[in-house]
Amino acid sequence: MTWVILTGRQNDLDQVATPHKIITNRDYLSHPSLFRGQRPKVINLSNSYAYQSRGYYASLLAGSRGHKVIPTVETMIDLSERKLYEHALPELEQALNKCRTALGGSFPKHVTVFFGIGPSKAWERFAKLLFDWFRAPSLEVTIHDGHWASIKKIGFLPLARMAEADEPRFIASLEQYTQREWRDSKTRTPSRYAFATLVDPQEALPPSTIQSLRYWARIAEKMGVEVEPITRKDLPKLANYDALFIRETTAISNHTYRFARRAQQEGMPVIDDPLSMIRCTNKVYLNELMTFNKVPVPPTVMIAGPADFEVAAQTLGFPLVLKIPDSSFSRGVKKASTPEELRELATKWLEDSDLLIAQKFLPTEYDWRVGVLGGQPIFAVHYLMAKKHWQIVNHERRGRPDQGGFRTFTLKQTPPEVIDVAVRAARCIGDGLYGVDLKETSSGIFVIEVNDNPNLDHGCEDTGEKDEVWVKLTQWFLDRLERQAEPGRPPQARQNG
Repeated sequence: MTWVILTGRQNDLDQVATPHKIITNRDYLSHPSLFRGQRPKVINLSNSYAYQSRGYYASLLAGSRGHKVIPTVETMIDLSERKLYEHALPELEQALNKCRTALGGSFPKHVTVFFGIGPSKAWERFAKLLFDWFRAPSLEVTIHDGHWASIKKIGFLPLARMAEADEPRFIASLEQYTQREWRDSKTRTPSRYAFATLVDPQEALPPSTIQSLRYWARIAEKMGVEVEPITRKDLPKLANYDALFIRETTAISNHTYRFARRAQQEGMPVIDDPLSMIRCTNKVYLNELMTFNKVPVPPTVMIAGPADFEVAAQTLGFPLVLKIPDSSFSRGVKKASTPEELRELATKWLEDSDLLIAQKFLPTEYDWRVGVLGGQPIFAVHYLMAKKHWQIVNHERRGRPDQGGFRTFTLKQTPPEVIDVAVRAARCIGDGLYGVDLKETSSGIFVIEVNDNPNLDHGCEDTGEKDEVWVKLTQWFLDRLERQAEPGRPPQARQNG
C-alpha cells in the first residue's frame, strides 16, 4: 500500500520522520500523472484548508483521481463554521465529560488529537469519537470547563502552528495510523488494493474463523489485494481501505450496521451492505418478500397477538416452528408441540416483539446451504442437524452451542432445482453474498432463510469448489472497484455521518 503525505512546504515535515513519500500540495496538484495506475492513501497536511486554497484543491482532486484522502473536502467544509458541526457536539460533549474523572476532575483549555489519538489514555474515548466524526490528521478542540464541560471550537491544527513538544506525538500517531497487520516479514509485491475484514476474535460462532481469513488473504495477495483484520474499535480507520468484508454476526442494532453504513458512505464495496442487513435480519420481511416473488417458503402464519394462536394451530398443525423476526444462528427459533407450548412461548416473546412468525414444521436430516455471490452460486453444503436435535445448532445444551456436521458437494453435484430456488431467493435481496437455507422434502424445495452474513470457512464451505470460492469473492470486490476507476466515470458521492 502506498501512503503519500502532502505538505504546504517541503520542509514542513522531516522526510526522516516517516517512511512514506512526502511531496508538496503544489507538486501533487500540478502533476496529475505522478501516481497514475496507483491508488495511494493521501494524508493532506497542508497549512490551510480554506475554500479554494491549495490544501482544499488537493483533497478535492484526490477524490477525482481515485485516491483516498484525509481530510476530505466535506470535513473541511464541516469544520469551517461552528453551525455546520454543532449537530455533532452533544455526542462529543457527552464523551468529553466521561473523561473528567480520569483527567483528575478538570479540563485544559485546549486538547490536540492526532489521527484519533489523544495526549493520554484518559482521552481515548473522546479522541476516537472525534476522529469518527471528523477524519483529520490534526485537530485542536477548545474547551470551556464548568460543571458540564462544553466545546467552544473544533479546528484544524496545521504543522506550522503545532507546538514543538507535540511533534513527537504527532509522528508516533502517524506511524500508528498507517501501520498494517497480517503481514509477513518478507518483502511483498505492493498491493493494488487493501480490503478490511471486520472480526471479533472473541465471538463464539463467527461466520469465518481467523484461520480461514488468513487463508483468503494468501489467495487475495496473488490477485494484488492485501486483506487485513479490523475490529469494532477501528471505525475511524475504515476510510483507509478500499473495501470491507464483515465477518462478525450482523445486527441492525450493533456496530456492524454502522460499519456497513460508513463503508457505503465512503463509496466502498461492502459485504454485507446495509440494505441486505435490513432485509435479511427480519424474518417477517423475508417471508413477505419471498411470497411476493413466488419463491417457495413453508406455510406461514403471522402472529400479532393471542387471537392468532388458534389460526396458527389450525393452519399449520403441531408441531410448528415459532420464530422471533430478528435472530441468527438458530437463536430465537423454537418448536411448539402443543397449543399450550405455543401460547406460553408466543406470549413471552410478544412482550419484546410486536410480530412473530409461525411456520409449518418440516423435519429433515439436513438443511441445504447454497452460497450465492453477485447472483451466482459459489458453494453448496448439507448442514446436518445437531445430535438428538431438530436444528443445525443446539443452543439449549450447557456450555458451548452444539453444532451438527456437514457434507460438501460441488455445484454440479447439487440438484439443479435447489440451486435455482436459492439463486432466485438471493436475487430478491441484492447483489452481495448470501447463504440460502433450504429444505428438500417430498413436497418440494422450500426456502427457510436467506442469510446476509453466511458462514464461509476453509475446509467446509469451500470444500466442493476449492479455492474458486475465495477467488470469486476477491473478484467480486475487484470488479466493483475497477468499475469505479473507469475513465469518465464520476466519483461516487460520499457523505459524512
